[in-house]
Amino acid sequence: MSEKSIQDRINQVAGYFKEYNSALIAFSGGVDSSTLAALAYQALGDKAIAVTADSQTLPRAELELSKQTAANIGIRHIITPYNELEEPGFAHNPVDRCYHCKSGLFGDLNRLARELGCEVVADGTNASELTGHRPGHRAALECDVKTPFADLGITKQEIRNIAKFLGLSIWNKPQQACLSSRFPYGHAITEEGLSRVEAAEEFLQGLGIIQLRVRDYGNTARIEVSINDLSNILKNRDVIVKKLKYLGYNYVTLDLEGFRSGSMNEAFL
Repeated sequence: MSEKSIQDRINQVAGYFKEYNSALIAFSGGVDSSTLAALAYQALGDKAIAVTADSQTLPRAELELSKQTAANIGIRHIITPYNELEEPGFAHNPVDRCYHCKSGLFGDLNRLARELGCEVVADGTNASELTGHRPGHRAALECDVKTPFADLGITKQEIRNIAKFLGLSIWNKPQQACLSSRFPYGHAITEEGLSRVEAAEEFLQGLGIIQLRVRDYGNTARIEVSINDLSNILKNRDVIVKKLKYLGYNYVTLDLEGFRSGSMNEAFL
């Protein structure tokens, strides 16, 4: 992607935001929302505000990274509490779990936007995410949340190129998903389960494994890592088994297909 192409995309997003007087950005601190926040700040200055929902499904490390990234961008950053487990239908973990979560979250962000005098709420959904199982996007449409990247046809790779061009440190950050995605549909989501998954993944990251998921099947953990990291898992097999059993898993398994985003959807798609 040439610098001119990147600049053209940046100008398109800037033009999108300049249609509004102000904007609240749903800000997780990932590549998409961080890039969107940076572009909104360029276009609107102090009339752009980034808001992070502090919930049980957001790892503490991700919350801290969101603070650092917002500070580097220069955008005003607000952290607001949010409890998905109180949203009707969410904790039972139906196949449209993300719809229940996002409906509640976007409702809260719309109310906060009105309090702050922000004209619109925007999130970082991109054009690469419009296919497959995306109940969260349905919630965004129903709540009139703007999705500049998706609306302009900007893909995930283009966003990474823009982030790198802007000098954002998170431009090559591995793809993340909230901790609730670690549980198979129909398996109840609890605070205890979320904390256990977070602790297991944090331990594996401490071994130098970055792109990973620990899928929670109650008494069994299914570890997904990139193919290049399979040998690292096997090399550290004993300490991994010991740690995850300490956390409460009876069985620790390694998925030989490796990491793939959305693998929990494979059972019904």
